[in-house]
Amino acid sequence: MIWKVTILVLYLIALAAIGVIASRKVTSISDYFVGGKKLGYWLVSFSSRATGESGWLLLGLTGMGYLIGAQALWIVMGEMFGVTVCWVVMTQRFKSLTDRYDSITIPDYLESRFGDVGHALRIVSAVVLAVFVTAYVSAQFNAAGKAFEGFLDIPYQYGVVLGLVVVAFYSVAGGFVAVAWSDLLQGVLMLLGLVVVPVAGLIAIGGVDALGTRLEAIDPNLLSVFGAGGANARNVVAALGSLAIGWAYLGSPQLFVRFISIKDQGEIPRGALVAVLYTALVGLGAVVTGMCGRVLLGELADHELVLPELSEALLPTFAVGFLVAIVLAAIMSTADSLLVLAASALVRDLWQKVFRPETPDAALTKASRWMTIALSLLALAFALTESRVVFFFVLFAWAGIGSAFCPVIFLSLFWRRLTRQGSLAAMITGFVVTIVWKLAPATWLGLGPLIDTLAPPDKPVAELVAGDLVYEMIPAFVAATLVAVIVSLLTPEPANAAADLEATRAEVVDLWR
Repeated sequence: MIWKVTILVLYLIALAAIGVIASRKVTSISDYFVGGKKLGYWLVSFSSRATGESGWLLLGLTGMGYLIGAQALWIVMGEMFGVTVCWVVMTQRFKSLTDRYDSITIPDYLESRFGDVGHALRIVSAVVLAVFVTAYVSAQFNAAGKAFEGFLDIPYQYGVVLGLVVVAFYSVAGGFVAVAWSDLLQGVLMLLGLVVVPVAGLIAIGGVDALGTRLEAIDPNLLSVFGAGGANARNVVAALGSLAIGWAYLGSPQLFVRFISIKDQGEIPRGALVAVLYTALVGLGAVVTGMCGRVLLGELADHELVLPELSEALLPTFAVGFLVAIVLAAIMSTADSLLVLAASALVRDLWQKVFRPETPDAALTKASRWMTIALSLLALAFALTESRVVFFFVLFAWAGIGSAFCPVIFLSLFWRRLTRQGSLAAMITGFVVTIVWKLAPATWLGLGPLIDTLAPPDKPVAELVAGDLVYEMIPAFVAATLVAVIVSLLTPEPANAAADLEATRAEVVDLWR
C-alpha cells in the first residue's frame, strides 16, 4: 500500500506543479482557452487523444472487453475511423478557417463562418455544452471514485472528491496550457499502461492462442465479433452503434479546440500519424486487457474494475501504484479539457460576446476560473449519486455533444451552401433527439417492429427505452444532418462562404499520400 500511495502522491504533485508553472504563462484569454495558438504536434495529438479517451477507455472499454469479448473491437474500429477522418480530412481545413477568422473557441468559428450577428449559435452552443459537459465530467469523477475504490480501498465518495480537487486546481490555475501539458503526461502514462497490462496478461495465460482457447471454453461467443446469435439484426445494429461512437470525432468541440491551438499547418501531418497510431494501440490494448481479465479473474461483481483487479493479480506493488496514476490520468485528461471548454462557452461565448463585449481580458480570465470551479461542483453533485456505469454515462454525453456539433462542423468545412439557419436547426435537433431517444419509452416513438427484432432478451418490454434498441448517436446524428441540409437549401447562402472555402483549399495538402 505504501508504494501505491507514494507514487500516487508524486503524480498528483506533478500535476499541481504543471498548474502552477502554466499559470505564469496565462496572460490573456487566448492563453487560457487555446494556449495562445503556439502548441506543437506532439502536444496537440497527445492532448486530443487523451481527451477523447478518458476513464471510459481504462475502465469502460476494458470492462466491455471483459463482458463481450471480441464484440468490443467494433468500438476500436469506430474510434479508428473517426480519428483518421478527423486528422486527415478535416483538421487542415478547420485550422485554416479558424486562423482566417482569428477564432479562439468553436462558437467564434461558427459565428464567423455563418455571419451570425445575432449570436444564436453561441447561445445554443453554450446550452448544449453546459448540459452534456456536466454529464460527461460527472462520469469522469464517477470513474475516479471507482479507481480509488478498486485500487486503494478508499470509499467511492472520497475518491470522487479527491479527483475533483486535483483536476479543478490545475485547470483553474493554468487553463488550457496546464491542460495540454498534463494531457501529454497523462497520454504517455495511458499508453504505457495499456501496453504493459495486456502483455503481462498474455504472458500469464500463455499467449494469444491460449487466450482464444480459454475464452472459448468459458463462452465461444466471446470470440465472435457479433456475439451470441451471430450476425442477426440485433447484433448488427449493436455493431453499427459501436462504429457510430467514432462519428463524434468529426467535430466535437473538446477535440477541435486543440486544432485551433496548434501553431501552424506544418504540424498537422505528423500529428495525424501520432494520433492514429496511439488510438490503435490503446484501443486494442484495452480490449485485450478485458479479455485477459475474463480468463484470469473469473466472475467479477463489477466488470469495469477488471483493470485494477488484473493489475493487482499480475504486477508488483510498485507497478500497481503506477496503474493508479494511469487510470487517474485517463480520467483527469478528459475532465480538465471539458471544464475549460464549458467555462469558455459560458464566460467568453455567452457572457462576453452576447452581454458584456467590453469586459477586459483580466476580468474574463478570473471569471473563467470561477466558472470552472462552479461546473466542477455541479458535476460532483451528479457523480455522488449511485449512477456508476461509466461506459454508458459517457456514451450519452458523447452522443449529445457529437450530434449537436459534428454535422455542422463537418458540413461547414466542405459545403458552401450550409447556412446559419441550417446550422442552428441542426444543433437543436441533435441536442433534442439525443435526449428524447435516450430517455423516452420505445413504444412512445412507434418502435414496435424494432422492439420485436432488436430488444435485449433479458429486459422486459415495458422497461425498454429507445436507447436500449439503437445507440442515440445514430438517430440524432442522422436527423441533425438531414435538418442541416434541408433548412440550408431553403435559406440564403452565407455571403462569405464561397471565398473562404476556396481560400482554404489552397492551403490543404493530401495527407493520404
